[in-house]
Amino acid sequence: MWLATGSDGRGAHLIPVAYVWDGSVLYTATFASSRTVTNIKAHPRARVALGDTTDVVMIDAGASPVGVPDIGVEIAERYAKVSTDPRNYPEGRFVYLRLQPWRIQVWNGFHEFVGRTVMLDGRWLDSSVD
Repeated sequence: MWLATGSDGRGAHLIPVAYVWDGSVLYTATFASSRTVTNIKAHPRARVALGDTTDVVMIDAGASPVGVPDIGVEIAERYAKVSTDPRNYPEGRFVYLRLQPWRIQVWNGFHEFVGRTVMLDGRWLDSSVD
Protein backbone atom coordinates (compact mmCIF):
# COMPACT_ATOMS: atom_id res chain seq x y z
CA MET A 1 0.00 0.00 0.00
CA TRP A 2 0.98 3.63 -0.32
CA LEU A 3 0.90 5.47 3.02
CA ALA A 4 0.74 9.27 3.10
CA THR A 5 1.27 11.39 6.20
CA GLY A 6 1.89 15.08 6.67
CA SER A 7 2.96 17.70 9.14
CA ASP A 8 2.71 21.45 9.23
CA GLY A 9 5.23 23.12 6.95
CA ARG A 10 6.83 19.95 5.58
CA GLY A 11 4.24 18.83 3.07
CA ALA A 12 3.01 15.33 2.41
CA HIS A 13 5.24 12.30 2.89
CA LEU A 14 4.45 9.15 0.89
CA ILE A 15 5.96 5.67 1.34
CA PRO A 16 5.24 2.18 0.01
CA VAL A 17 4.75 -0.37 2.81
CA ALA A 18 3.49 -3.88 3.34
CA TYR A 19 0.39 -4.28 5.47
CA VAL A 20 -2.08 -6.65 7.07
CA TRP A 21 -5.83 -6.11 7.48
CA ASP A 22 -7.67 -7.69 10.40
CA GLY A 23 -11.15 -6.95 9.05
CA SER A 24 -11.40 -3.48 10.59
CA VAL A 25 -7.87 -2.07 11.02
CA LEU A 26 -4.76 -1.90 8.81
CA TYR A 27 -1.34 -2.55 10.34
CA THR A 28 2.09 -1.80 8.94
CA ALA A 29 5.55 -1.27 10.41
CA THR A 30 8.38 1.14 9.80
CA PHE A 31 11.45 2.59 11.47
CA ALA A 32 10.62 4.30 14.77
CA SER A 33 12.79 7.27 13.79
CA SER A 34 11.15 7.74 10.36
CA ARG A 35 9.48 10.89 9.10
CA THR A 36 6.26 8.85 8.82
CA VAL A 37 6.23 8.13 12.56
CA THR A 38 7.19 11.73 13.38
CA ASN A 39 4.29 12.97 11.25
CA ILE A 40 1.81 10.56 12.84
CA LYS A 41 2.85 11.58 16.34
CA ALA A 42 2.28 15.24 15.43
CA HIS A 43 -0.88 14.65 13.37
CA PRO A 44 -2.43 11.21 14.04
CA ARG A 45 -4.00 10.66 10.64
CA ALA A 46 -3.00 9.10 7.35
CA ARG A 47 -4.23 8.38 3.86
CA VAL A 48 -3.74 4.97 2.27
CA ALA A 49 -4.01 3.98 -1.38
CA LEU A 50 -4.44 0.36 -2.47
CA GLY A 51 -4.60 -0.94 -6.01
CA ASP A 52 -3.83 0.95 -9.16
CA THR A 53 -5.42 3.90 -10.94
CA THR A 54 -8.03 1.73 -12.63
CA ASP A 55 -9.14 -0.09 -9.47
CA VAL A 56 -8.40 1.98 -6.38
CA VAL A 57 -9.22 1.94 -2.68
CA MET A 58 -8.57 5.18 -0.78
CA ILE A 59 -8.63 5.02 3.02
CA ASP A 60 -8.55 7.96 5.43
CA ALA A 61 -7.56 6.70 8.86
CA GLY A 62 -6.66 7.66 12.36
CA ALA A 63 -3.07 6.56 12.92
CA SER A 64 -1.16 5.57 16.01
CA PRO A 65 2.22 3.94 16.67
CA VAL A 66 2.23 0.64 18.55
CA GLY A 67 5.40 -0.70 20.13
CA VAL A 68 6.62 -4.04 18.83
CA PRO A 69 6.14 -5.76 22.23
CA ASP A 70 2.57 -4.39 22.36
CA ILE A 71 1.30 -5.76 19.06
CA GLY A 72 -0.88 -8.85 19.08
CA VAL A 73 0.84 -12.13 18.19
CA GLU A 74 -1.60 -12.85 15.33
CA ILE A 75 -0.90 -9.49 13.67
CA ALA A 76 2.87 -9.86 14.17
CA GLU A 77 2.85 -13.35 12.63
CA ARG A 78 0.77 -12.26 9.65
CA TYR A 79 2.95 -9.21 9.08
CA ALA A 80 6.13 -11.31 9.22
CA LYS A 81 4.79 -13.29 6.24
CA VAL A 82 4.56 -10.19 4.02
CA SER A 83 7.54 -8.11 5.15
CA THR A 84 10.52 -7.80 7.47
CA ASP A 85 9.66 -9.02 10.97
CA PRO A 86 10.16 -6.10 13.40
CA ARG A 87 10.45 -8.61 16.28
CA ASN A 88 13.86 -9.66 14.90
CA TYR A 89 15.43 -6.25 15.55
CA PRO A 90 16.50 -4.47 18.73
CA GLU A 91 13.58 -3.03 20.68
CA GLY A 92 12.82 0.53 19.67
CA ARG A 93 14.14 0.27 16.11
CA PHE A 94 10.72 -0.42 14.56
CA VAL A 95 7.13 0.40 15.46
CA TYR A 96 3.89 -0.90 14.08
CA LEU A 97 1.35 1.62 12.86
CA ARG A 98 -2.32 1.01 13.59
CA LEU A 99 -4.52 2.63 10.94
CA GLN A 100 -8.21 2.82 11.92
CA PRO A 101 -10.29 3.74 8.85
CA TRP A 102 -12.93 6.43 9.16
CA ARG A 103 -13.56 6.87 5.42
CA ILE A 104 -13.09 4.37 2.62
CA GLN A 105 -13.64 5.16 -1.05
CA VAL A 106 -13.50 2.64 -3.91
CA TRP A 107 -13.81 2.94 -7.67
CA ASN A 108 -12.39 1.66 -10.92
CA GLY A 109 -13.20 4.54 -13.22
CA PHE A 110 -15.12 7.77 -13.67
CA HIS A 111 -18.39 5.85 -14.02
CA GLU A 112 -18.04 4.77 -10.36
CA PHE A 113 -17.44 8.19 -8.77
CA VAL A 114 -21.02 8.32 -7.51
CA GLY A 115 -21.25 5.87 -4.63
CA ARG A 116 -17.48 5.60 -4.18
CA THR A 117 -17.64 6.35 -0.44
CA VAL A 118 -18.38 3.02 1.23
CA MET A 119 -17.35 3.98 4.80
CA LEU A 120 -17.80 7.33 6.53
CA ASP A 121 -17.09 8.20 10.18
CA GLY A 122 -16.13 4.55 10.70
CA ARG A 123 -19.51 3.19 9.56
CA TRP A 124 -20.15 1.16 6.42
CA LEU A 125 -22.61 2.84 4.06
CA ASP A 126 -24.85 1.63 1.27
CA SER A 127 -23.66 2.37 -2.25
CA SER A 128 -25.98 5.38 -2.73
CA VAL A 129 -23.89 7.65 -0.45
CA ASP A 130 -21.25 9.82 -2.15
